[in-house]
Amino acid sequence: MEYVKLGSTGLDVSRICLGCMSYGEPSRGHTPWSLPEEPSRPFIKEALEAGINFFDTADMYSGGSSEEILGRALADYADRDEVVIATKIYQRMRPGPNGMGLSRKAIMTGIDHSLRRLGTDYVDLYQIHRFDPRTPIEETLEALHDVVKAGKARYIGASSMHAWQFSKMLYTSTLHGWTKFVSMQDHYNLLQREEEREMFPLCVDQGIGVIPWSPLARGRLARDYDSSTFRDETDQFGKTLYPSTDDGIFDAVGAIATERDVPRAQIALAWVSANPAVTSPIVGATKPGQLADAIASLAVQLSDDEMARLEAHYTPRVNMAGFTD
Repeated sequence: MEYVKLGSTGLDVSRICLGCMSYGEPSRGHTPWSLPEEPSRPFIKEALEAGINFFDTADMYSGGSSEEILGRALADYADRDEVVIATKIYQRMRPGPNGMGLSRKAIMTGIDHSLRRLGTDYVDLYQIHRFDPRTPIEETLEALHDVVKAGKARYIGASSMHAWQFSKMLYTSTLHGWTKFVSMQDHYNLLQREEEREMFPLCVDQGIGVIPWSPLARGRLARDYDSSTFRDETDQFGKTLYPSTDDGIFDAVGAIATERDVPRAQIALAWVSANPAVTSPIVGATKPGQLADAIASLAVQLSDDEMARLEAHYTPRVNMAGFTD
């Protein structure tokens, strides 16, 4: 396994991050495709044995059970000091006017619940899942600063938002001397490249680590474009992300994979990792071989010609990532 610094911090993370959205009780939340605890644990163990030290989850994944499953597995299989646990806050976790968002109340409540579910005294990376237009950013940023100063998080990060929003938050943190974001978890793959326009240049300029979610477009880039899975059929949010078929992109991935005699996933992930702004793609694994393919992709060096072929059919589109205005 290869390791790299997360942004401009001294924190070493594996070049592949295991995304844990797929691990959670299917009856909780809105992910009927997720794996319950016992089938999930072998994937977490496999990741650790392969040298992956970076694990990403969120409070809202499967109603909190993703955090619970990850926390118990890491307690059994890993040394807490050697793993990097990332989780998120923003989405609704309970009814009522204060059941979601990035108010001071929501953050202070949310971090304690996440720590309880994860079974740990701290998380390494505490991320805001989305921008909250209903809360002053000063309130959000000071609360996150206090979470870090209380020892409940080592670093803070952000996820999908407009570049102008992230820039405003970075500026405000600097202005007040508060803890700054060290990472951006955004939507990036061969089917969705809009982050290259503004967010990636901002992150490179500010020394922010980029940890893309859905680097395989929810698995679509790992198979034929006209194939379908149970997750495709039941993932309501996923259906909003890729409205077009993008036949040319799928064909290019398939052709290069055939020429190299490797699975399509390795080609699509190698393309994501080749972007100098990217620190560590977040990959999910629910079937044998998927983690091995993700790790093997780090050794795939795409030629200029192959990169051009993969990028030739992309057309601009709306960045459908659940942004709020």
